[in-house]
Amino acid sequence: MRSAFRLILLTLLFSTAAVYEALHLSALFSTDVWWHLRTGLWMLQYHAIPRTGLFSQYSNLPWIASSWGYDVLLAAAYKLFSLRAIPILLMAFKVALAVVTFLLAWAGRANVWTAVFLSAIAQYVIANLQPVPAVLTILFFGLELAVLAQSRRSGELRNLFWLPVLFLLWANLHIQFVIGLLLLGVFLIALLLEHGLRIAGATFLSDRIRPLPLSKVGAITGLSLLCTFATPYTIHLLPDVVKGLYSSVSFQYGAEMRAMSFRRPQEFVLMVLVMAAFFALGRRRSLEVFELMALVAGTALAFRIQRDAWIAVLPAIAVLADGFRWERVGSDDANAISWNQKALAAALTTIIFIAAALHLPDRTALLDKISKNFPVKACDFITNNHLPHPIFNTYSWGGFLTWYLPEYPVAIDSRVDLYGDEILTSYFQVITGKDRLDTNPSLASARTLVLERQSGIADALERIPVLSAQYRKLYSDHLAVVFVRQ
Repeated sequence: MRSAFRLILLTLLFSTAAVYEALHLSALFSTDVWWHLRTGLWMLQYHAIPRTGLFSQYSNLPWIASSWGYDVLLAAAYKLFSLRAIPILLMAFKVALAVVTFLLAWAGRANVWTAVFLSAIAQYVIANLQPVPAVLTILFFGLELAVLAQSRRSGELRNLFWLPVLFLLWANLHIQFVIGLLLLGVFLIALLLEHGLRIAGATFLSDRIRPLPLSKVGAITGLSLLCTFATPYTIHLLPDVVKGLYSSVSFQYGAEMRAMSFRRPQEFVLMVLVMAAFFALGRRRSLEVFELMALVAGTALAFRIQRDAWIAVLPAIAVLADGFRWERVGSDDANAISWNQKALAAALTTIIFIAAALHLPDRTALLDKISKNFPVKACDFITNNHLPHPIFNTYSWGGFLTWYLPEYPVAIDSRVDLYGDEILTSYFQVITGKDRLDTNPSLASARTLVLERQSGIADALERIPVLSAQYRKLYSDHLAVVFVRQ
């Protein structure tokens, strides 16, 4: 009975989020997945790597498609499954997140029930996942953390040899591999500090942590760093990190870059989770330098930037899992999962996943779903009536337009690393009414404008006489409005 209940619980843990996605199709509301798809399709068509601002009116600007590997995979999936590929991809990500967080907790010697609970909490807190390469960073970070924690408990280097392979894949899939490098640097610093404290005769270090050879760990760290250069862009990826991930304009205008406001239940749960992890560390009455440093750094970053909340979640789970330990005393112990149970749980999860994927609507129904958030009908109107180039568009629709309206290069989209602070600041200053329309080059030269119906700029173009004399409204629906310059 216990084994059957455990099997059901594991299957539900791994498959519930994927089934929920199949029913709600939140993947289709992602603003970024569309330009990733468009980029991947371009690479499959031309067998080349982007180096300039494709699909944009700023095509002369240099641009690095740092997630090129993900883009190709997404485009290949799209060719196989059409629009269904996008929710299927997010479903797979959610299953992977459930598995990684469970393994991270279970590897910490928590029993199965505690590991299931911690994994469920992690999935709840890491909400609003999108089918974009940032999810791969969460998964790789969790795997890296599990490898480092296991090596500290065992005192063996064997697991660390997987890290160069992990970073080789990571660097070709998402630019935030630098977060993983920083974690590896924290790990090496912690080993150095612990080594120095042992030489000094400190007695407050945890006896559960096994020392590792510094020279070999340093060599693995160096090799991991070198593997991140094995991309089509080699070392040129690194200067793009700050520009793409932590630009000043993102902090000024991006809601996801703001500090936590504690208006969502997930934020309160995260706070409790982190507090419990610090309490668990303090309860041990011995110093574990790496765990403490990783948790402090992750907490500081997570509470400053909402987008990176997961950076606190994963170390907190690892610490809590190690704080609730049970010895393995037999096959009936709470920690024991037989290979048959693992295989059966994997098989049941796969069956549920396939059934949920087959339940997905066809392309026409998915496009109808997309039209609730993106200007599908407005774009059809622009195409059918051959409205003039160039266009000016809403920021959040730019990525979608690169895919759905490819013959019209966009004025703006969410590729922060392409446009830079100056162009983005000019756009937001105009769109929020702080500057005149003619101060933005893209808007000043635009002949067709596709805007949100409820936006301030659309209202101004329609109601202010001097502007309505210059721009004529040709189309309007519940979501979008199209103007042309007269």
